[in-house]
Amino acid sequence: MQTKHAVPRGEYPRPQMVRENWMCLNGTWDFCIDNGLSGEERGFAKMDAFDGKIIVPFCPESKLSGVAHTDFMYGVWYTRSVNIPVQWLGGRRTILHIGACDYITKVFVNGEEVGSHRGGYSSFAFEITKFLQEGENRITIFAQDDTRSDSIPSGKQCSDYYSHGCSYTRTTGIWQTVWLENVPASYIETIKMTPDVAAGELMIELTTSQAQGKTVKVQASFNGKVVGETQRKIAWNSANFALKLDELYLWDIENPQLYDIVFTMDEDKVESYFGMREVVLKDNKTYLNGKCVFQRLILDQGFYPDGIYTAPTDEELINDIKRSQALGYNGARLHEKVFEARFLYHCDRLGYIVWGEYPNWGLDVSKESCYKAMLPEWLEIIKRDYNHPALIGWCPLNETQVDIDPEFVRYLYNVTKTYDPTRQFIDNSGWYHIDGCYDMLDVHDYCGVPEEFKATYLPLIEGKPAKYRKSWTKGVATDAESADICFVSEFGGARWVVDDTSGNNWGYGAQVKNVEEFLARYKGVVDALLDNPKISAFCYTQLTDVEQEQNGLYTYDRRCKFDAETIKAITSRKAACEE
Repeated sequence: MQTKHAVPRGEYPRPQMVRENWMCLNGTWDFCIDNGLSGEERGFAKMDAFDGKIIVPFCPESKLSGVAHTDFMYGVWYTRSVNIPVQWLGGRRTILHIGACDYITKVFVNGEEVGSHRGGYSSFAFEITKFLQEGENRITIFAQDDTRSDSIPSGKQCSDYYSHGCSYTRTTGIWQTVWLENVPASYIETIKMTPDVAAGELMIELTTSQAQGKTVKVQASFNGKVVGETQRKIAWNSANFALKLDELYLWDIENPQLYDIVFTMDEDKVESYFGMREVVLKDNKTYLNGKCVFQRLILDQGFYPDGIYTAPTDEELINDIKRSQALGYNGARLHEKVFEARFLYHCDRLGYIVWGEYPNWGLDVSKESCYKAMLPEWLEIIKRDYNHPALIGWCPLNETQVDIDPEFVRYLYNVTKTYDPTRQFIDNSGWYHIDGCYDMLDVHDYCGVPEEFKATYLPLIEGKPAKYRKSWTKGVATDAESADICFVSEFGGARWVVDDTSGNNWGYGAQVKNVEEFLARYKGVVDALLDNPKISAFCYTQLTDVEQEQNGLYTYDRRCKFDAETIKAITSRKAACEE
């Protein structure tokens, strides 16, 4: 495996399935904008160069890409040549991986189309073996996007030219690592690992390619000591079996212990890792390995000043987790964006629990077209991220319109639970819930008066229903009530502006007058939730400012606005539900 890299974001992009033979294709590519979507007709797929240059994996709107073009781009093209090592040929197979490319992607190798993909957030790959030749090969990628279309999910990308409110600079085309992987003719395609803590076993499901009759050997170790071994013959194209562990070490927030695991099938060797942990929801409380854990989450939108959707370095992914932990948070809602696999890897290592979401904003979920636009990609996301122990919940929708198709929500619930029955699920965060399609009933509440905020949820203690916003349509709120509320998944939103004299700032509530006022408000709303025994989770808005949105505990360039120890003391004290 490559360990040293002179290209941007050149670290291994898929930590849960590591192979030795790979090649990072980040760096300088030829680039052009194709707003007329006429590039295919004009033969762009067979061209050797374009007039412009771009630094991949950064989107063309970003400064780090070298393009910094922030107007709408309906089509973009990339091309570069690649020299394929001779040892990669001769019966072996080469796969082109793209971490994420927004929105519809077509890939060409040496002028021939090898495949297409719909979705701006999931990772995808194409085998390109038959299109390759010895020596130099040309890879060309075309991405088509329309943030203004209601048939395309775009998260917090702004559908107007200027960013405003909680809508920010767009991301078009490639925004995660592009890389090549070389595998034997027979290889392991996917690995699904499910911990069974009670049995002390790891349940393993493999899919393979051209491996009928071959044997897969599996070895697990902890701190270098082998603690489990088994092997299984591939009868056709898959195998399901259990790996018994001689020694059990649990993954949790305080001590995120991870096992290493190696899969070997003839010439194919895959290195991975896993965590043994059990997540249970009981009486609306989350238990991790039998211990009640209050989910102290923060809203993380994953935007960066120079990279927009893409962190400038792997270290910055780590730092955002540590910034949150320094303020007493034990996890995050990864909000309206699918974060890259390396971020989840660092969450696994650092004991940081997260909810996986989908960028449903921009997509009209009342139309039948939403099935095609969202469901295939959502399943790709679930499959990619299933093995991460830090991931404890799924939430595919956030604050949708009132006329959402309830059958679509039910289908999302059933698809998710069919593939992953082990995690908590929220159908539509904050607003319009569909009965029978959620595990936790969550609400969003940006009331800035601590006394009023606390009073809203006091009835829950007596088993009585509390009011919450059911929907928000054209400036008019519709309320509902329930005694099952247990998760205030957005609250806070106090606006404190640092070093911004432009006046172009926005927040969910009125700007606080000084730091003392902010701390009093913060303590009041956090205490109201920690002291309520019926509340078992919260998510504060938010980790950092994003462009004009100034609700962050950190500025957009990651400077802490307040004394970290003061915030941590308020956030991390014991909750009533943990007694």
